[in-house]
Amino acid sequence: MFEKDKLKKIIDNMNNQKILVIGDLAIDEMIYGNASRISREAPVLILLHSHTNIILGAASNAAHNLSTLNKGKVATIGLYGEDFHGPILLETLNNAGINTDYMVCDPTRPTSVKTRISGASTQSVTQQIVRIDRESHKFVSEEIETKIIENIKKAMPDYDAAILSDYGTGMMTPNIIKATIETANSLGKIVAVDPQTDLHKFQKATVLTPNQPDAQKSVGYEITDEETLQKAGQDLLDKTNAKMILITRGGDGMAVFAQGQKMVKIPAFNKTDVFDVTGAGDTVVASFTLALASGATPAEAMFIGNLAASIVVRHFGCATTTQNQLKAQLDEINLILK
Repeated sequence: MFEKDKLKKIIDNMNNQKILVIGDLAIDEMIYGNASRISREAPVLILLHSHTNIILGAASNAAHNLSTLNKGKVATIGLYGEDFHGPILLETLNNAGINTDYMVCDPTRPTSVKTRISGASTQSVTQQIVRIDRESHKFVSEEIETKIIENIKKAMPDYDAAILSDYGTGMMTPNIIKATIETANSLGKIVAVDPQTDLHKFQKATVLTPNQPDAQKSVGYEITDEETLQKAGQDLLDKTNAKMILITRGGDGMAVFAQGQKMVKIPAFNKTDVFDVTGAGDTVVASFTLALASGATPAEAMFIGNLAASIVVRHFGCATTTQNQLKAQLDEINLILK
């Protein structure tokens, strides 16, 4: 069904594709400390700080996955605040080889940050104690919206594909969605959507990549067997006018639907070594889109997306993979290859 040599050629061709990521960018701030004593001020632990890690999260994670796969041919269009974490977001993106020239500062909202504080003692494993989120859920102002749309129209001609990554923190206005898809379509570019909210607001994209629970919410019924899976895929194609729908199904693998073609589904490639599924959806949309831009069919792009996800779920937190890791993993899978 899939040719290993063809898949490897697609993976090698990823270096030649430039991708634009438009969406809700964020960082994960991971603060670690060792429990030293109980506070006298309140019945809480006092942690002696050991280190802090800054990780790219939300749409930033999709951009990071792309950067490791196509050697930095990635740019982001998103928001940062006029605050402490704004420069940190930009610096972290730049350090990952991501172009931030099209980013927009919005002084009225915070830079999106999820701060996780974790502690350990000498005889215990590290455990998360509390998470603090800094983010706004309000739509951006008309002024900021206009700046974002201007940057989308300015950047799009120089890129082979665009990803809309919606995490519901206010950037994905109807006008920005419309401008992105219309601009991409007018230029013959691929536009992929990683929707965390209502799928129906993304009309006429190349591909939407919902997970199964979100797909079920959109169609209004549960996917319980092959018949309902097939029906859901077709219903989503009809309701969104997309060229393709990729439904990610966790341990049940993935299924792709393309206009005028039969459903193709594949099993999950890694069910035994799953450590953390955080950010796996970002990895899938990044690798799927990059594969499409590199000449893959919808089914081949799904295979490569599944392959990438099987690697990153073995690591804690948002993780990335590389072309060499994809090819090495490909050599271990023989079930449906020739």
